[in-house]
Amino acid sequence: MYRFVLTRQWVCLTLVALVLIPVMIKLGFWQYHRHVHRVAQNELIAANLGAKPVPVAEVTSPGHEVPREDVWRAVTATGTYDTAHEVAVRMRTSNNDKVGFHVVTPLVLGDGRVVLVDRGWVPGGDDPRAYPPVPAAPSGEVTVTGRLKADETSDGSGIKDRKGLPDRQVMLINSAQQTEYLGRPVLGGYMELTAPAPAGDGPEIIAEPDHDSIGAHMAYAVQWWLFASAVPVGWLVLVRREKRDREEAAAKAAVEAEPATA
Repeated sequence: MYRFVLTRQWVCLTLVALVLIPVMIKLGFWQYHRHVHRVAQNELIAANLGAKPVPVAEVTSPGHEVPREDVWRAVTATGTYDTAHEVAVRMRTSNNDKVGFHVVTPLVLGDGRVVLVDRGWVPGGDDPRAYPPVPAAPSGEVTVTGRLKADETSDGSGIKDRKGLPDRQVMLINSAQQTEYLGRPVLGGYMELTAPAPAGDGPEIIAEPDHDSIGAHMAYAVQWWLFASAVPVGWLVLVRREKRDREEAAAKAAVEAEPATA
């Protein structure tokens, strides 16, 4: 009574089931690995944010590519803001998801090298091509604290680095690009300012990254694995139902084929 599983219809159904099982298992592990990565990333961010700030020149240098383990690390820098070479980074959102600009001001250190400081978010003006109204950076020597970030790239951020932008406007915060613009050595990566807080209507300081949420990746992983386990169970249920239907059809046919009694 199980010969029907060798029919074309059932062979195709069985092959589909055999393909679905490993695919769903693989998708489950993909989501699980994303969960593990998210947990590790949250732990790294929390550790770097909670660490004692160190001088930025101790963890990066001109041309240095900030590694993942140093991103979000608390750093300090002492120098003088070069407001003449300040740039506005387009298409950035505030902590309340309003679109505007990030203000990046070079900070010239005592040895002449520069570190880029993202001072925060400002809204745009009436003319989207005009340089936005930016509160002036503090004058004289200042000491700032911030979070170390890696240089932004189109591949890493998904932001297209458009050309032909208005003067002093950029799409990415990138030390290599600013090295060409400034004509002096710029430390790799940049600082996301956390202190001192701007006075008055200064740029809105960027909020601390979320390092508590782990997302639903683990739930999705379990879901895919449950789907994978349900496939063979479902196949068996269908086989048994088909067998029962065939047996009932055969019994009915046998009864109808019996000669009627007088």
